Amino acid sequence: MAHRVHDHQRAVLSLPPSSPAKDLGPRWTALDSLLCGAFAGAVAKTVIAPLDRTKIIFQVSSNRFSAKEAFRLIYCTYMKDGLLSLWRGNSATMVRVMPYAAIQFCSHDQYKKLLGRQYGFQGKALPPFPRFLAGSLAGTTAAMLTYPLDMVRARMAVTAKEMYSNIMHVFVRISQEEGVKTLYRGFTPTILGVIPYAGITFFVYETLKKLHTDKTNRSQPYPYERLAFGACAGLIGQSASYPLDVVRRRMQTAGVTGSACSTILGTIREIVTREGIIHGLYKGLSMNWVKGPIAVGVSFTTFDLTHNLLEKLHQMGYFTH
Repeated sequence: MAHRVHDHQRAVLSLPPSSPAKDLGPRWTALDSLLCGAFAGAVAKTVIAPLDRTKIIFQVSSNRFSAKEAFRLIYCTYMKDGLLSLWRGNSATMVRVMPYAAIQFCSHDQYKKLLGRQYGFQGKALPPFPRFLAGSLAGTTAAMLTYPLDMVRARMAVTAKEMYSNIMHVFVRISQEEGVKTLYRGFTPTILGVIPYAGITFFVYETLKKLHTDKTNRSQPYPYERLAFGACAGLIGQSASYPLDVVRRRMQTAGVTGSACSTILGTIREIVTREGIIHGLYKGLSMNWVKGPIAVGVSFTTFDLTHNLLEKLHQMGYFTH
């Protein structure tokens, strides 16, 4: 066995510098990030799907939100349409969130490396501003590439089965009846909301991990510590960007709710005039304080643990480059 290992090492070392085998490492690293990100996003969104759907329904209506009314809606939906109806639109969520999370986590790793080289911190923890910037750029990249899927998911969450039967039906019907441009309605507030949300979320999570390492001298936090760090990151990030999330949902679902929301300022004006600032722009925020920390905590923890597992499998030789 030892002879085989030494033979293998000699064979690798004897490869010429231009050999393609030498360049496969970075590609595998990016692929690992994509796979782990997709899995983390799918797990997190499936866990909180009923709460997410309920939040969207309140966001796009003029009804006042309360925890009692939210859970009454969940109960009535369950009694009327069955348990699986609470996950209506989750297939569209998976189609959106898996590429979104994959792109976000993968691009975050790449932006960290790029900014690390730029600021002279390659292989080390980034200083605060580049740490925030890496998160913002990652979130913006993911949102730009997957936005139409977010629009489709919002439409499916607030409509009955009879209106849209599946994801493709939503795309076709919106394109035919409202125009292709409608698939990008709400894009601007989405990007404006993603910049602080993703930046703050990644910044807080990475900062808490760095502080933990400095204080405990452990390079890897325990899973429950990761969950706590992710929950704090999600709570702060979502609270900072929540009003733009409400605006984006109103603009996305205007075609089926009868609203005339077509611009950011017009939508904000309509919401504030009819419902007020607190009960309008921050409607459903208390539910976000429940589901947001859970989703972000589960997502970051799942990503880190899956990434660590893949790294160990690479080291054990289960994957050959």
